[in-house]
Amino acid sequence: MDKIKIITDSTSDLPIEIINKYDIHVIPLLVTFPEKTYKDRVDITLAEVFDKIDNEGTFPSTSQVNPQRFVDCYKSYLDQGYKIVSIHLSSKMSGTYQSACIAKGILESEDIEIIDSQNVTSGLGLLVIKACNLREQGLNYIEISNEIKEAIPHVKSVLAFETLDYLVKGGRLSKTGGFIGNVLGIKPILAVENGEMVIKDKVRGSKKAIRAVNEYLKRVGIKPSEQSILLHVQNKDILSVLRENLSDDDIPFIECEVGCVVGIYAGPGACGVFFIENY
Repeated sequence: MDKIKIITDSTSDLPIEIINKYDIHVIPLLVTFPEKTYKDRVDITLAEVFDKIDNEGTFPSTSQVNPQRFVDCYKSYLDQGYKIVSIHLSSKMSGTYQSACIAKGILESEDIEIIDSQNVTSGLGLLVIKACNLREQGLNYIEISNEIKEAIPHVKSVLAFETLDYLVKGGRLSKTGGFIGNVLGIKPILAVENGEMVIKDKVRGSKKAIRAVNEYLKRVGIKPSEQSILLHVQNKDILSVLRENLSDDDIPFIECEVGCVVGIYAGPGACGVFFIENY
């Protein structure tokens, strides 16, 4: 049986216990403040990022994994006789996937399968976990890659955002839209579709946000044989209700907290569910 290494990037936002359980190699993206650049989830936490934004009044930039870092990572595993399945955030959100493809070309290896997840955060995380489970079932690296690519269109998400401020600071929303939304208590309901973050709805208040999330989950339907992920960014109210609802419906799930790169744009209070639809 081939030795297979599953590789992803830090925007998969997987908890350390999952990373250790499946021996996943996670390559961090970078978060840059004026004075220093940090590795996502390695050199700095999201809480520290928010503190720096609030106290220093500067908004950081984020940057992709460059090709050389992929070359170094891939070569170390190829030299050990591994086949590689490398799954990364949407190519529409970052150049990380393209960097991985460049690295494969430099190495001229056919033992690397690179996948554009067309997703980010826990949508990417779900696919990484699925790849690990397929590996444990004895599939080879090509079969794993094919199964993951087939599952990608069926990864669904629904997220309620608590604040629009960070979307504005990150250039994802106009200042006017952010101001009006916060004044009126409007909470956008977002999802990842076709590799991009899109606004699905706008509701007023946490109760309506919870209702919108639950209605979407019931309308689409969660595949019972697959794990779901309850994702949050320092959230309390919505998180506790969604946790209870998933438990009451006997839906297996794990909880993940957003990392620095994704959290910079989501802001505190975002919460939602990533899952594989019942197809």
